[in-house]
Amino acid sequence: MSGSIKVGVVGLGNVGVTTAFAMLFNGAPNELVLVSRDKKKAEGEALDLEHALPFLESANIIPTDNYKDLEGCRFIVVTAGAAQKPGETRLDLVNKNSKIIEDIIPKIMKYAPDSVVLIVSNPVDILTFKANKIAKKAAPGQIFGSGTILDTARFRTHLSDKLKVNPGSIHAYILGEHGDSSFPVISSASVGGQNITELKNFSMQYALDAYEQARSAAYKIIEAKGATYYAIAAAVVEIMNAVLRDEETVLPVSVPLDNYYGLSDVALSIPCVIGKNGVERQLMASLSEEEVVKMYNSAKTLQEFLK
Repeated sequence: MSGSIKVGVVGLGNVGVTTAFAMLFNGAPNELVLVSRDKKKAEGEALDLEHALPFLESANIIPTDNYKDLEGCRFIVVTAGAAQKPGETRLDLVNKNSKIIEDIIPKIMKYAPDSVVLIVSNPVDILTFKANKIAKKAAPGQIFGSGTILDTARFRTHLSDKLKVNPGSIHAYILGEHGDSSFPVISSASVGGQNITELKNFSMQYALDAYEQARSAAYKIIEAKGATYYAIAAAVVEIMNAVLRDEETVLPVSVPLDNYYGLSDVALSIPCVIGKNGVERQLMASLSEEEVVKMYNSAKTLQEFLK
């Protein structure tokens, strides 16, 4: 990467601030815009981050409450919204966070119409779908959600404990909703080209247990310390790098579907190729009949909130 790399973070709660720090630590952006409705908060976070720069790559940090400062951004992350509380599901956040997205997206598209926009706020699938409806002039794939990228990472981590293989060498996804109706794709999961079910130390029960650990992880973390933010910040940096470097990396992210296994009018996580324009193309995951049923169930769960 060369020249000016301008990136924006909208929303400076735990996830937004941790994401900003992770971006600076990664060193990709040399200009970082921090947008908050509370400018004093943005200025305080910027000052704290600036004091870390002598140990990191140089960057210009811009704290603001004005969306005009996003002009020229190549990548914008939206983390604004109410956070999930102990006892809540992500879907409990629909109404309040939908209103925030309805306010934010037109402003982003006004001042940074060519930026790739990543929705991280929950419920991410519903907000991703609504953001695409609001931003009518956005190119296909320009606005997408972080989806099940973190669920998938958690799933691979738990599988690796049993399989004794590095998580990065396990090709297994959690798809569908980033939430309780997600599902693991086990039928086509593989390690080194070998189907995961053929490995000597594989058992279906262990795989299902690994999925359950991944699915319930956020609840446990929120119950223990109030919020999750480190791992999602790392996931956002992975997506950011794929965009800024045009890596064409395959990641499970949330996108509006158009006749995907017959599903439309909903956003779900599926494997996508991520490059400079955002989602460059969607890939057809190889699903068993049972997994297709689970994807339909996930879609039905979300469509109840899109009526």
